[in-house]
Amino acid sequence: MSLFVWNQTYSVGHSEIDEQHKQLFRMADDLHTAMLEGRGKESLSGLFTRLITYTRQHFSNEERIMRENAYPGYVQHHMEHEKLTQQVLDLQRKVASGKATVTMEIMQFLSDWLRNHIQINDQKVSAYIKKRPGVLART
Repeated sequence: MSLFVWNQTYSVGHSEIDEQHKQLFRMADDLHTAMLEGRGKESLSGLFTRLITYTRQHFSNEERIMRENAYPGYVQHHMEHEKLTQQVLDLQRKVASGKATVTMEIMQFLSDWLRNHIQINDQKVSAYIKKRPGVLART
């Protein structure tokens, strides 16, 4: 069973962000599947790179939406994005250099972070935006 299964509880009510979150789940699931199938370091490295690149694009988009809506928790949310990005880049370097392998512990960390970040922090952003006068959520 996959650690990365999207369900409606992860929806933040913003179609663009929800679609990006679904894509992150799919990409993380691809990495998880590759790990379970014992694919080689090159395959895992490529999947890690795709996941990191897409995550950066997603974070950039999410942060743009927060700035456009004057979200008061922007700085803290941005710092969380930066921290995760750095943690995943460190993992990628360790895997690429042979100092680490993609393990269930790493997959569990990614799964927990993704689910918790969406259900707690991204939901706060969504709730704030929905309360703003004159702002229509993209549902």
